[in-house]
Amino acid sequence: MTGGIRTIIYPVKDPARAKALYSKLLGVEPYVDEPYYVGFRVGDQEIGLDPHGHQQGMTGYWHVDDIKKGLQLLLDAGAEALQEVKDVGGGRLTAVVRDAEGNIIGLIQSP
Repeated sequence: MTGGIRTIIYPVKDPARAKALYSKLLGVEPYVDEPYYVGFRVGDQEIGLDPHGHQQGMTGYWHVDDIKKGLQLLLDAGAEALQEVKDVGGGRLTAVVRDAEGNIIGLIQSP
């Protein structure tokens, strides 16, 4: 079901300052630079900066081939849907659940 956690999103309050810091830390410029998200790719890892991330309470996404199937598996196992499958741009789909222990789990399917 999963390709592992390959996307890590850091909540930030000052995207411009964080972008400067992560550009230096990672040694690359962002491939996405929008007011709502700044994304870096390093190998097969995605590092994102989200100015709204503090409200969402999560930082990692499990990459899956079939997000609807993955979401249903988690729901069948007792997870609670916090965000149904949603297109976040360019055909990239995300969903978010809370497990029985209260942990937030994000799923992402790339186009």
